[in-house]
Amino acid sequence: MCGRFASARKRQELLAEFDVQRDQVADELRPDYNVAPTKPVYAVLTRSHSPEERAGAEPAEDRGPRAERELRVVRWGLVPFWAKDASIGSRMINARAETVAEKPAFRRAFAKQRCLLPADGYYEWVTNDPKTGDPDRPRKQPYYIYREDGGVLAFAGLYERWHDKSRPDDDPAATLWTATIITTRAEDEVGRIHDRMPMVIDPGRWAEWLDPEATSPEAFRELLAPAASMHLTSHAVSTDVNSVRHNGPGLIEPLPAAAGPAGAASRGGTGEHGGASHGTHGTLF
Repeated sequence: MCGRFASARKRQELLAEFDVQRDQVADELRPDYNVAPTKPVYAVLTRSHSPEERAGAEPAEDRGPRAERELRVVRWGLVPFWAKDASIGSRMINARAETVAEKPAFRRAFAKQRCLLPADGYYEWVTNDPKTGDPDRPRKQPYYIYREDGGVLAFAGLYERWHDKSRPDDDPAATLWTATIITTRAEDEVGRIHDRMPMVIDPGRWAEWLDPEATSPEAFRELLAPAASMHLTSHAVSTDVNSVRHNGPGLIEPLPAAAGPAGAASRGGTGEHGGASHGTHGTLF
């Protein structure tokens, strides 16, 4: 499960980090330390651009279709192309690695519309039993999970372009770009906090994951398994993160005294889960 994460890197940092060839971001996003479903997030994807899209950008003799890596803003919560309205997206924030290739809502996007969602870290919660646990600790203790070296996490995702049929075809607002995060089982220290985690793609395999020409599910079975090469660590954080009204770097600061399972973990991750209770209004717990 992934219902909240932090994304504070600047657009220019992501353009360089992911070796982006086309910047499709019109308005840069502000740092967000409490990203919740239906919020706008950055996504990295590879698309083939038609000669018309690329006209004027290069010499005429080079203006053939070509796949290029791009950065754009999408809404978190996948809206399948066949959906009647966009409200379904609030329930499509995660896709389980074990079933993503077969589920009707995800299988088309999994075949040829994969993306990476950059993050600094993500949050999970540990339940504190009031009968056996520490009475001074909250019922749900949030933890922040991130790379030990402070590097970017590239969540495996899927994207879709949904067309609002109530708008004219030539209306730019008629097309809604959305995405979901793939989750996998969590093991070791991360598994002690929560049994699911976002699937994280190693930098050396970004091109393989983003390749729109690779459409066979079998080609991604290895990537969909929990990885052991991404070293993660965690610490307890304030329950302020429970409410989307709170934001800022203070949300990821460790509590003075660690609570419950925390520490280093080796992981990369993937999964599908509904997220209506993680909407952008109100309190998570």
